[in-house]
Amino acid sequence: MDIKAILNKVESTKTPVVNRVAIAYSGGLDSALGVELLKRKYRAKEIIPITVDVGQGEDEIEESKEKASQLGIQQIWIEAKEEFTEKWIARAIQANSNYLGYPVSTSMTRQLIARKVAEIAVANNCDAIMEGSSGKGNDQYRMHNVFKTFAPDMKILVPVRDFDLTRLEEKELCIHWGVPVTEQISGGDDKTMWCRSIASGAIDLNQELPDDIWMWYKPPESAPDKAIILELNFMKGIPVALNGKEMSLGEIVPRLNEIGGENAIGKIDMFEDGIMDLKSREIYEAPGATIILKLHRDLEQFCLTKDEIPFKGMVDQRWAYLIYHGMAYHPLKMDLDAFIEQSQKVVNGKYKIKLYKGNIDILERESDTGLFCPDIRSIKTGGFDQRMCSDTAHVLGMPFEILAKRNEKLTDKRALQ
Repeated sequence: MDIKAILNKVESTKTPVVNRVAIAYSGGLDSALGVELLKRKYRAKEIIPITVDVGQGEDEIEESKEKASQLGIQQIWIEAKEEFTEKWIARAIQANSNYLGYPVSTSMTRQLIARKVAEIAVANNCDAIMEGSSGKGNDQYRMHNVFKTFAPDMKILVPVRDFDLTRLEEKELCIHWGVPVTEQISGGDDKTMWCRSIASGAIDLNQELPDDIWMWYKPPESAPDKAIILELNFMKGIPVALNGKEMSLGEIVPRLNEIGGENAIGKIDMFEDGIMDLKSREIYEAPGATIILKLHRDLEQFCLTKDEIPFKGMVDQRWAYLIYHGMAYHPLKMDLDAFIEQSQKVVNGKYKIKLYKGNIDILERESDTGLFCPDIRSIKTGGFDQRMCSDTAHVLGMPFEILAKRNEKLTDKRALQ
């Protein structure tokens, strides 16, 4: 690849005048290159790198610190792991978070990070904010929306998009300028305890996935030959205990990632319709989310009424759509939150499940707030006098009787024509 052509592309691109710039800094390829571009191209007088911990793990955090030292920058650290877990993941569970098969995660972290960065940018009188999204992806819109919500007057710099850089061109620039690059997977990954996105936008249609790309997931042929039994307790729609031990959500999800992944749970290989209505093949692993969401949906079937369930399904679908499309702080999303929270007051119960080579089997369910009533419904019990339903059936059948008579009239008319 011709480095001179890449440098010429950068130099020939017009950039706005900026002085003090806050940058969402993770230590990955995009943000590390962004720091270097702020120095070389934008000529920023002051760079404020902001790293937000949303549960990406100690390895990634240490790597971020090491790169920051090599780049000669001093990070501002924001601890948001508890907020992400207790507010965002908790609500995602209550909302059965699912966008076309994707348990929304990166779309949540990007917006939480954007808010934190915008707030610090405002507090430090910055005149611009930088982030590392590609112009082909979704995150540019998510972060832009949040930046405009919390820092409406600031310039937004997105160098990968604005310089029209490919991934390979980014790497070449980093090598040429001595920017540290440690990317193991082309396209990188985005990891939280809820879901890990792998090489987003970089997976070809029929590209084979090597076994070493997974962090938690093991294929069925490598999973144990013996099933594992788990118990999970829910309160107000949120897991509160695992195997009889009370634990925080921030403890339960990582544990289920380990156990579920070990038993071939959580691989997601799907087509995704992005914000620009362009399809991509996306790869995720989410063992804990897969287990929890399956049980939560079942528990809602257990505890909510016949009328609540389909209506909440529409609310959940819209909730996931808003989160995915960068509208986490939109008034409608807050309205939906209120309904979801109210619905979860009765979603309490305990599950015993079996995990075996990718399967999740429910062995036992119990709930003090469930609506399953075998004393009345079961055909093995008396429950009530079945003869009472004769009149009910007659009344419910009346509309069909009327429809049949109308059809007879229509048939007679056609016969006369």
